[in-house]
Amino acid sequence: MKNDFVIVLAPDSFKESMTAKEVCEAMERGIQKANPAITCIHVPMADGGEGTMQSLVDATGGTIHTMKVKGPFGNEVEAFYGISGDGETGVLEMASASGIHLVSPESRNPLVATTYGTGELIKACLDHGVRNLLIGIGGSATNDGGAGVVQALGGKLLDSEGIELPFGGGQLGRLASIDLTHFDPRLQDIMVEVACDVTNPLCGPKGASHVFGPQKGATPEMIEQLDDNLRNYANVIKRQMNRDIVDVPGAGAAGGLGGGLMVFLNGVLKKGIDMVIDYTGLEEKVQQADMVWTGEGGMDFQTQYGKTPLGVAIVAKKYNKPVVALAGRIGDQIEVLYDKGIDCIFGIMPGAATIEEALANGQENVERTSENVTRLMLSLNGLKQPVITEAGERTK
Repeated sequence: MKNDFVIVLAPDSFKESMTAKEVCEAMERGIQKANPAITCIHVPMADGGEGTMQSLVDATGGTIHTMKVKGPFGNEVEAFYGISGDGETGVLEMASASGIHLVSPESRNPLVATTYGTGELIKACLDHGVRNLLIGIGGSATNDGGAGVVQALGGKLLDSEGIELPFGGGQLGRLASIDLTHFDPRLQDIMVEVACDVTNPLCGPKGASHVFGPQKGATPEMIEQLDDNLRNYANVIKRQMNRDIVDVPGAGAAGGLGGGLMVFLNGVLKKGIDMVIDYTGLEEKVQQADMVWTGEGGMDFQTQYGKTPLGVAIVAKKYNKPVVALAGRIGDQIEVLYDKGIDCIFGIMPGAATIEEALANGQENVERTSENVTRLMLSLNGLKQPVITEAGERTK
């Protein structure tokens, strides 16, 4: 018989309030206030979007590095990448270097925006000697099919006269050939996984330019130009590399970066939550636990579409583990989550508060709610967890 009652804590970050690691720590403080004998296993989670790098670095005891790279318009920005605790895996979010948040709404222009800075982050990870790369590609300002990444890693995009193309998706209509003579050879020896939760193809009505172009500042005329240019880019790739990515699901993600990573880095596109589950070892830890806690800043019916709490719940239910979820905000139709593996959902807010107060007091609210939920479980005696006697002995 096990000596401890074990809870796996596997929340996402609470955006703008707490990292996933901080949520784990607050949960544990509350749980152990109610019963200090309960063992908590921290597994900071993410769904492949913002916060994924931080969660994977925290989960593996790794390090985060900052560096100056070219931003979406070639201007210098400070970006981040992570290296796992064992030094084997590099983790980066393309938005850190090439994200739409780096460009003011009035300045957005996907004709000239580049993913070059993302390529610089990839190169920095290679300089650490990693064997694996995990790349999150949400939140891009770009529509260049990953051309900037290719250029940053030593490739040359040439027009019919052998002249290198400038940055941006607006130039790809002139592309005639791609010179990979000096493309970084270290890429041949690593595995690249790409967190991608969209299935849009590269081109066409559901492609990168038509679906995502408008939010990046593209006018109707620009959308048509960008779509035609990506099609030309794909045709050159097909002719030179015998890879047809025009209609591949996910190739249109991040302005076509999904397709570019598939071709030039042999990247494998995976659902973000699945990728994080694999690299955190969540499944193995859940098997050893008695129950699982998860959560995120806001939960509603959309949580069922690839968000962290549902992904965690699916793993937990494979092993018949009960699942508790905490949320900063509980929205509409959460009842659908009860049919998908989450057993109960608790809001952490003690009462009416401004958004500023809610964000500032997140850790305190998680801690208090965690204590109350644990005390409720103890009082209902629904779980045979250990308790500490007055003599300091542990019992079942």
